[in-house]
Amino acid sequence: MSKHHNHKQQLLCQTGLVVATFGRHFSVETASGEIISCVMRGKKGGIACGDQVVYQLTTTGQGVIETVQPRTSLLYRSDAFKEKIIAANVTQMIIVVASIPSFSEELINRCLVAAESENISVLIVLNKADLIESTQTALTTLSLYQDLGYRILSLSALQDISGLRPFLKAHLSVLAGQSGMGKSTLLNALVPEAQRATAEISVALDSGTHTTTHSQLYHLDDNSAIIDSPGFQEFGLNHIKEENLAWGFLEFHPYFGHCKFSNCRHLKEPGCAVLTAVEQGKITEKRLGFYHKLLRRDRSGTSLVGG
Repeated sequence: MSKHHNHKQQLLCQTGLVVATFGRHFSVETASGEIISCVMRGKKGGIACGDQVVYQLTTTGQGVIETVQPRTSLLYRSDAFKEKIIAANVTQMIIVVASIPSFSEELINRCLVAAESENISVLIVLNKADLIESTQTALTTLSLYQDLGYRILSLSALQDISGLRPFLKAHLSVLAGQSGMGKSTLLNALVPEAQRATAEISVALDSGTHTTTHSQLYHLDDNSAIIDSPGFQEFGLNHIKEENLAWGFLEFHPYFGHCKFSNCRHLKEPGCAVLTAVEQGKITEKRLGFYHKLLRRDRSGTSLVGG
């Protein structure tokens, strides 16, 4: 009897991929490519786009998620009060910036710290490259990150995104960036059926209109997909332990273990190898400043970008 019952349970439970999240409801793609609407059993932890889950059908087209499979990576945003999962099993973060409206370098640094903490590779896309003059200024700003080894790609999403396609191959990518940078335009060019509402830029405020309301995964081919998520407007890193924040800064790595104090926070401590490297011009003061800002701000509980 129990053997038969277990077999029946196994038949009922199937594995699927979470392709959209709407609050407590989730769209799960089945092995056959069908989309079913699921809720989570009980109140166990969060579920994110990109999660592999075990679900059980309750009726046609509907089901209950029983468990979440182990993840290879997990992106959060968090402040002192709450944290929210943005995406799971991502292998690449695409940070979209543009020359107009002006972009927040603090957000770039936050995204880099989040990516480094989960061993996710990074591509910085400078959109609106058809605006020649402002693009040159933006590229000068971004050269700091290129010097650190991050890949920078210039393109115009309205004209031609073919240069981006090779970077997406065999990755589950997540799009990050402020509103107004052209993420929706980029996504629409990559996945025409996405039909994201393209935001009008509010010139007066020098910022974009926030449009994405839920996270969604789009397949690009059999082994490549991209996640668009609203989670990157404000990107607090409160969940990353204070002592681990420095790990998000690649150029600090050679100096770890060489400070006078083993618990050095690289603030004002005597004998700090990182601060010495800054004095010697091996690390830019700008990046040290972003690190100090993150240390202060994420401990205080605020997580707004660019403030």
